[in-house]
Amino acid sequence: MIELADVQLTLPSAAGAVHILRGLDLRVGAGELVSVLGPSGSGKSSMMMIIAGLERATAGRVAVAGQDFADMDEDDLAQFRRETLGIVFQDFHLVPTMTAVENVAIPLELSGRADAEARAAESLEAVGLGHRLSHYPGQLSGGEQQRAALARALAGQPKLILADEPTGNLDGDTGAQVIDLLFKLCAERGSTLVLITHDINLARRCARSVRLRDGLVLDDTANGALAARVAE
Repeated sequence: MIELADVQLTLPSAAGAVHILRGLDLRVGAGELVSVLGPSGSGKSSMMMIIAGLERATAGRVAVAGQDFADMDEDDLAQFRRETLGIVFQDFHLVPTMTAVENVAIPLELSGRADAEARAAESLEAVGLGHRLSHYPGQLSGGEQQRAALARALAGQPKLILADEPTGNLDGDTGAQVIDLLFKLCAERGSTLVLITHDINLARRCARSVRLRDGLVLDDTANGALAARVAE
């Protein structure tokens, strides 16, 4: 599903070039659930942005779902994201002037789906928000907003889910509920998951844990029997 080979990301700054990724290599198979850990500044979010095609690598090969990003322009990448990816951020990124169902329907409408609103309603029902379709983000709790964001990410039944600290703005109990739901839906749909987290216990619920440091993969560890918890 994901192939990163000698991926580098260098960005300019007033103090000179900043080397964020320094030759990162990573392969993730279809259907795998992989956690990514590392200290702030290790390159976790930058790696996710490159996998999503939201940031272009300075050098190296980036291929997702069999598509080499070097062969794709920005329009191609936007269409690819709509058809292949679901992204969940720490901040919910819901449009405040749109209802929950309208927020979830946005990417479906951009993909030209005639049944966008009906599918959005089904996705909200799947995350336990069937009774909140007409509510605006300001009328939802933090946990409900993240559930709506999760419904939006999964509504198109993407092959790959990218989640960047999805519980970072939630309390412990609410965050645990959202994560349980994320794992459950990925398992049911066979989606690949790349989960960025600072929580080692959460990371170990995935089949693999990849640790970054200074823009490189420090280690890549199978989590053994703990991976079975994902499917529970």
